[in-house]
Amino acid sequence: MRLIDLSVLLEDDHAWAPWWARTKVKHQSHRFGRFVIWLLFRLSPKYLRNRLGWANDTISLSTHGTTHLDAPWHYAPTCAGHPARTIDQVPLEWCYGPGVVLDMRHKKDGEAITATDVQAALAQIKYQLQPGDIVLIQTGNDRLLGTPSYFTQGTGMSAEATRWILDQGVRVTGIDAWGWDLPLPTMARRAKASNLRHYFWEAHYVGAEREYCHLERLTNLDQLPPYGFKICCFPLKVKGGSAGPARVVAMV
Repeated sequence: MRLIDLSVLLEDDHAWAPWWARTKVKHQSHRFGRFVIWLLFRLSPKYLRNRLGWANDTISLSTHGTTHLDAPWHYAPTCAGHPARTIDQVPLEWCYGPGVVLDMRHKKDGEAITATDVQAALAQIKYQLQPGDIVLIQTGNDRLLGTPSYFTQGTGMSAEATRWILDQGVRVTGIDAWGWDLPLPTMARRAKASNLRHYFWEAHYVGAEREYCHLERLTNLDQLPPYGFKICCFPLKVKGGSAGPARVVAMV
């Protein structure tokens, strides 16, 4: 069995991420740890191995700032007329199951993925979705990670494609792009141009009708077979959280 990491690095991204989506990671050295030990206990370096203290790191992070699992609460306060689950309420059973990769790398920038696209991708790999499958959408957008284009370019799921996947008994989906939908600037432009609310965040808003979770900011989907592997995607247990950062791993 091979374990394939589908998670992106959690790192300081101020050099390329927009201000509203930045992650800050500050590393504290062993020398700084030595100072902390002296500050806390007045213990001099002669009592420390190699005269050094501990290393530490501090993180300023949105629950959506790295590879993560979105909870139904992220999409709306209610789902199908009931209070939406927060990430600490998502059943763990949803977060482990058979994985399926659907290749959508042929889709153009700004072109939404349709139900027909999903059905064609399944026909191509000769697979029929089963309840409990975790469906991963491969867009190739992880190649833009580390650049501003990661947030503004690429394809994304439509509402109809999302509904069709959920109709097959799927509870968890994922994508190797910044978000499940088309990029936010693309959707905003279309919403303003059409004067309709159909376009903005359409796939996310399906979660107000149908209970499901999706993974965002995946990577390395090109290392997976189309199916025949397991996905493990347990999120951090953030009380009342709209999402939880997750170390997503495929077991092939």
